[in-house]
Amino acid sequence: MLFRAYLCALGVSFLLGMGSCCDHSEAICGAQAPGDILIGVLNPCHTKVETLQNRTGPESFNCTGFDLLSFARALAVIHTIDTINDSGFIPGVRLGYVICDTCSYATKALQNTEYLLSINGTLSPQCNHMDHLPVKAIIGERFSEVSITVARLLGLYMVPQISTTSSAPILSDKVRFPSFLRTIPSDMYQTQALARLMFHFGWEWVGVVYGDDDYGKEAMQTFLRHAEELQVCIAYQEVLPHYLDHVDSERRIKEVARQIRSSKAEVVLLILKEQLVKKLFEDMLRANVSKIWIASDAWSMSRPLASMEGINGVGDIFGFTFITGQNPGFEQFLQNLEPGPGATNHFIEEYKELRFSCTPELLQHKACMAAHPPDLCPLTESLQFKSERACSLPDPQKADDDFLINGVDLTLTYNERVATWAIAHAIRELLKCNDTFCSGKTTFPPWKLLQELKKINFTVDNRQFYFNKDGDFVNGYDLINWVKDGNKRHFEVVGGYNLVEKDIKIRKKGINWGTPNNTVPKSICSKPCPPGTVKKVSNISCCYNCTQCDEGTYSDAQNLDNCLPCPNGTWSRKGASQCQPRTEEFFRWADPYAIFLLTAAGLGVLLLLVILIIFAVGRNSPVVKVAGGNLCYVMQAGLAVSFGSIVLFMGKPNDHICRARQTMYGLGFTLCISCILVKAFRTFLAFLFDLNRQHKLKKLYKPPAIIVVTTALQGIICLFWLIFASPYVEKILVNQNMTIFHRCNEGSNAGFGAMLAYISLVAFICFVLALKGRKVPHRFNETGYIIFSVLIYLFVWVCFIPIYITKNEQSSAIQASAILVSNYGIIFCHFLPKCYMILCKKKVDISSKAYLDRVRIFSITSTCSAFADSSPVDSGVGSMVSVSTSGPLDPEESATSPNSVTTTWVTEEPQAKDLSPHLRKRQRRCSI
Repeated sequence: MLFRAYLCALGVSFLLGMGSCCDHSEAICGAQAPGDILIGVLNPCHTKVETLQNRTGPESFNCTGFDLLSFARALAVIHTIDTINDSGFIPGVRLGYVICDTCSYATKALQNTEYLLSINGTLSPQCNHMDHLPVKAIIGERFSEVSITVARLLGLYMVPQISTTSSAPILSDKVRFPSFLRTIPSDMYQTQALARLMFHFGWEWVGVVYGDDDYGKEAMQTFLRHAEELQVCIAYQEVLPHYLDHVDSERRIKEVARQIRSSKAEVVLLILKEQLVKKLFEDMLRANVSKIWIASDAWSMSRPLASMEGINGVGDIFGFTFITGQNPGFEQFLQNLEPGPGATNHFIEEYKELRFSCTPELLQHKACMAAHPPDLCPLTESLQFKSERACSLPDPQKADDDFLINGVDLTLTYNERVATWAIAHAIRELLKCNDTFCSGKTTFPPWKLLQELKKINFTVDNRQFYFNKDGDFVNGYDLINWVKDGNKRHFEVVGGYNLVEKDIKIRKKGINWGTPNNTVPKSICSKPCPPGTVKKVSNISCCYNCTQCDEGTYSDAQNLDNCLPCPNGTWSRKGASQCQPRTEEFFRWADPYAIFLLTAAGLGVLLLLVILIIFAVGRNSPVVKVAGGNLCYVMQAGLAVSFGSIVLFMGKPNDHICRARQTMYGLGFTLCISCILVKAFRTFLAFLFDLNRQHKLKKLYKPPAIIVVTTALQGIICLFWLIFASPYVEKILVNQNMTIFHRCNEGSNAGFGAMLAYISLVAFICFVLALKGRKVPHRFNETGYIIFSVLIYLFVWVCFIPIYITKNEQSSAIQASAILVSNYGIIFCHFLPKCYMILCKKKVDISSKAYLDRVRIFSITSTCSAFADSSPVDSGVGSMVSVSTSGPLDPEESATSPNSVTTTWVTEEPQAKDLSPHLRKRQRRCSI
């Protein structure tokens, strides 16, 4: 009983034998023509129902707002049925029609559906007699919301319903809507095409306004899904009441218009009926706001919008429409508009009344125009239909003109033509017709026609049409551009969307953007991230900040999501747009400072060679002997090795070079400094007046042993260093890692420090020993040179340590410089003065006698001051020479001075040929 009550409330009591529930007298449709088989048409010839919000009972619906396009669609069905009947396509069978106005309202559509199912009182009270319905199929409805409502009822009895415009994806569900078919694709494809269009033009920040009906909500959801896949972001989502007479309609239109004006999104998708779009455009024109508008199929081909006042000021308009075509003979049908034989058509009567009748409102408007400027006499909605011949025609119902042809894009009625032919083909198959006869009966049930409809495959205008498994046509979309044409717009196909390939093709040359170089306007949330940066996305993928790529990564295009790693050993600086090969840096041979160091090292070696020659020539002179004799040649060899190590500090290093250069320097310079140690020790012993200490220390004076042991200890240090923490080549990334600096890492700072510290220790011992013997005769004084050369070395290397630590990249040049200074310090202190004496001094001044005289004077002075009995003298050849001084310094004083001291000097120098091998002891007094 509850089910029966529910159906009665919907106005279908006739199905249950409860005819007293509802009165059908007010549901009579507006146009009909007799026929053997009736085709029902549900079409919104009016745009709204007045005072819906005040409706409290089952009152009649007062429809207003005559819709030219819907009227033309209904006429297209009539014209196609007449064409089929006249062609004899179904021999012996005449098709009729019943056209009902839904007024764009689902409840009104249900009322009309009830009438179509119960027409002529054919139904008996039993529901199982639905097989005898004369209406075998229904074409309609235009809007998805109404189609969904009607399809639920028609699906109960499997009455085929073919819509030409309802594109809501939900209608493809054959479980819920088993009898619904359509001659267009699902909106799933249209929203996919819309998202693809935005992606194609780079419009990633868009606004969406949709209606609150099922069509708008469903289309919005599918568009959001496809937009997200293509990274098209939604700046805002606004919804408007679908019904034009809604109490909140005007308020919401103003709020939505305010949102559109304030948003940075330059592209707006409108999934609305054309009447709502018109109101939005009027608000945009008042505010002088221009955007890029994307139209859904509901208004993409709207002639009234294209010709509205100021339409060129709203901006560019694009939209998708279903593939359309011509309807042959339809224009001539419209120019002679009248019902056919036996037909009634109240819609035609209403249209001609609106167009050609003389009304008080029209007379009042003409009087206003005669007395006032046109701006003060606006046209009402009804007056927009009026012909200039109105009030001059005797019978408006007999009048005709081209207003309907010019006011509507007749190609939009193409799908009505296709839908009607689809029903005709299915009937022909069901009735088993040939060219002259149909063997089947016209009393077939509607569900059998539905089965045939699902199987048809026919051709119209060389186009193949069929329904897929979802009951949809898959014939794609045309992309429409609203091209400015004077004060109006005309429609131009500039591309299309292929449903199978899911690809959009656009003829860009056919689009005039009105921008410099005809570039496509942008609609973005954030400015593009240039090469070298990537997008740091916020909570919305299209809104982001630009961040620089890290070192070693790059971006070579705009708006990349991630930086790319540098390939094949290349590198990049921070924020780079491309990677480059790294530059290798090291202490190059061609570097100016390297050339200077090499030149200095070469001059040092050359200088050593010259000194070697000079010393070889004067090898028997006391100067050479005092300088060290054979030790000089060992020192020169050590310095040569040290100079040679400088060459290894230049060029691209490798592990072997890093090890060799430190070892060469350490051993070479240690060999040199060990010879200096022998000289310092020898001088210290020669002029040591404490005979006991001298006797003890003299046992340690073994020059060859000192040199070998001192150098061997350095060799052990270097050996342990090389074994446990050997120097190696280190690659240092500098200049934001674009440069690889090759340098030697010393492996162990302890090993490197031990090597230098050992040399410094030996040098310091030399300094102390030389300092003790600094009062030797100045003409042949070695201690001063030892002290000065050691001080130079210590000063250089003390300065070297902090500079070496802080200047890693210049470490090779710094150490090479320190080595050069140290080497030259020894050359200038130990060898050049001797060369000067050999080359420039008189022989008498550098003879053995002169040397011994100096020693005697020094000995006498030292004896008087230190009360020493005897002291050995440094001979300069590695032996100790005793010099005897007899006789008083002052003969007269020697006898009388009680404080005189006798000093005995023993001079023994077997290697000096010009000295007496033995000097006798003589007593000498010195006054103290």
